[in-house]
Amino acid sequence: MREGFVKCYCEHTLFVKTEGGNSLIISLYVDDLIYTSNSESMLDSFKKSMQEEFSMTDLGKMKYCLGVEVIQDEAGIFISQRKYALETLKKYGMQDCNAVRNPMVPGNKLTKRGAGEEVDPTAYKQLVGSLRYLTATRPDLIYSVNVVSRYMENPREEHMMAVKHIMRYVKGTAGFGIQYLCGGEEKLVGYVDSDYAGDEDDRKSTSGFTFMFGGGAVSWSSKKQPIVTLSTTEAEYVAAANGACQAVWMRNMLTEIGFGQGDGTVLFCDNSSAIKLSKNLVLHGRSKHIHVRFHFLRELVNEGIISTEYCSTHEQLADIMTKPVKLEVFEKLRADIGVTLKEG
Repeated sequence: MREGFVKCYCEHTLFVKTEGGNSLIISLYVDDLIYTSNSESMLDSFKKSMQEEFSMTDLGKMKYCLGVEVIQDEAGIFISQRKYALETLKKYGMQDCNAVRNPMVPGNKLTKRGAGEEVDPTAYKQLVGSLRYLTATRPDLIYSVNVVSRYMENPREEHMMAVKHIMRYVKGTAGFGIQYLCGGEEKLVGYVDSDYAGDEDDRKSTSGFTFMFGGGAVSWSSKKQPIVTLSTTEAEYVAAANGACQAVWMRNMLTEIGFGQGDGTVLFCDNSSAIKLSKNLVLHGRSKHIHVRFHFLRELVNEGIISTEYCSTHEQLADIMTKPVKLEVFEKLRADIGVTLKEG
C-alpha cells in the first residue's frame, strides 16, 4: 500500500505499519475504521493523510462501535453492550422482569421434543439472534445461548422459557462487560473443556474454550462436537484440538501486530488422560479411531507451539462454556475471565 501498511495474512481486516520500534494498527469494517498506535506522531500523520484523501470524520477516542461501548481509563479498557442489552429487553417487553443470577439452571436438560405447546419459530429465532449478538462481549452467556440455538426448527414452550430465563439474567447483569487491565500480562493462555455426551438427543459432547490476554477473555467458544465420542478422554482431546486451532490463529495474529508469543501457548485441561494422549504416541492404539484432524494437536505439542498442562476442575475457566454450574462456581468463573460490572 502507498502508506506502507501490510495486510495481516491471518486476519484480512487488520493492517499494520511499523516505523522503527513503533507500530500503527488499523481495523476496517465496511466504511468504519479503528486505529491505534504507540506513537502520537504516527497517529497524527495517518489522520492527516486520510482526511486529505477522503471526506472523513474523526470521532476521537473510541467510545462506541458496532453496538459495543468502550471505556478507556487508568485501569485499562472496559467493553460492554449495556445499551444494546437494555434495548433488547425493552424490545421484547422484558424490561420489568425479575432478574436471576445465572443464565441456566444446573440440571436443566433440554431436548428437541420439549415440553408444552409449539411456539412461534420466527419470534423464537429473533429472540435467540438478539442474544447471540450479545455474546460478543459476554462469554458468560455463550453456553446457554448455544443450547437454546439448537431448537430453532421446532421450538416449544420449554425452550422459550429457557430463553426468557437467559433474558432475566441479562436484566440483572446488563451493565456487565469485560475488563482488560492496564499493564496486564501479555501472554496468551487458553483453557479447554468438554461436557461428555451432554446432548440428550444425539449424545454428542460440547466443546468449550476461552483464551485470556491482558487480564480478560479475548476469545471464547461453546459448540457441539461434530462426532459422537466414546469416552471423556476422547471428548476432552477433541475439545483441546479445537482450542489448539484457535490458539495457532491467535498466535499468528499477535505476532503480526507486535505481540509475538516466544514460548508455546499453554492450554489448560482438567483431564490428565487427554494430556497424555496429546504427548504420548504409546496411547495411539486406543485412539486410532479418532479422526486424523484431531491429532493435529499432537503435532503442535511435539513442535512446542502448544503446551497442554493440567488444571483442576475448580480452576477450569472453560467450565461455564460447556455446562450449567452451581451459582457460586458460575460467579467465581465469570469474575476470573474478566466479566464484571464497571466500578464508578
